[in-house]
Amino acid sequence: MSYHLLEIERRDKGVTWIHINNPPANAIGYELMQELEEAVGELTDDKATRVVVIASKHPKIFLAGADLKGMMMTSGEAVEDDNFIEKESARMQACFQRFAEMPKPVIAAINGYALGGGCELALACDFRIMGSGKIGLTEVSLGLIPGAGGTQRMTRILGRAMAMELIFFGKKLEAKEAEALGLIHSAVPSEQFEEVVTAFAEELATGAVHAMGLAKRAINATEKGLEEGLKVEAQAFADTFLSDEPSIGLAAFFQKQKANFLEGY
Repeated sequence: MSYHLLEIERRDKGVTWIHINNPPANAIGYELMQELEEAVGELTDDKATRVVVIASKHPKIFLAGADLKGMMMTSGEAVEDDNFIEKESARMQACFQRFAEMPKPVIAAINGYALGGGCELALACDFRIMGSGKIGLTEVSLGLIPGAGGTQRMTRILGRAMAMELIFFGKKLEAKEAEALGLIHSAVPSEQFEEVVTAFAEELATGAVHAMGLAKRAINATEKGLEEGLKVEAQAFADTFLSDEPSIGLAAFFQKQKANFLEGY
């Protein structure tokens, strides 16, 4: 599949990198959302892809927020549609949700500013590794609110009190600050950034990726309440036996060896 604003790079052990390249500022617009949706579909179906890393080609920006100028210009042309802005927000939410539901581990490799929509995309990923730049939901400083899932995901990750503080004050956190709060999983020096992300992604890729995807489905179901979550977990547990991973893992366990889930990959 051909992309204009994304670069898809397949690396060792089934790790696929999505590089966002939308100059000048890597802002989120209609075309970028469309390509991200297409990439999710392609890599979900790609059996050779075991782990996805979302990164940026911009030297200082992971992903900027929505193209507000373009959105306002378009909204002026769409005055007959009273729900235009709401629909645009829902479109971004749905786009990022595809990564949250992707049945494979997804890593946000943040080596630059991830403010507003960039933070929201990172929050939709399973892991966030950060080098340089700052991260935060800064929309309130513009008289707006996060509109691509940020209010929901940050609250679930950090809790109501901390989410309100960060969102209301529009705080921009450096990597170490974000790591201390639990907003990101790891803060690493910029000069070691790609090396660390690669090692982390490859370690995931050598594991039982099918089981990880099913565990992810069950973890996501916690939002539906305990009863429904337990039902999803039971079905996901049964679904683990639809792959070769249990036989590989159990055989290695009884032989007192480390399981090689890349076998046959």
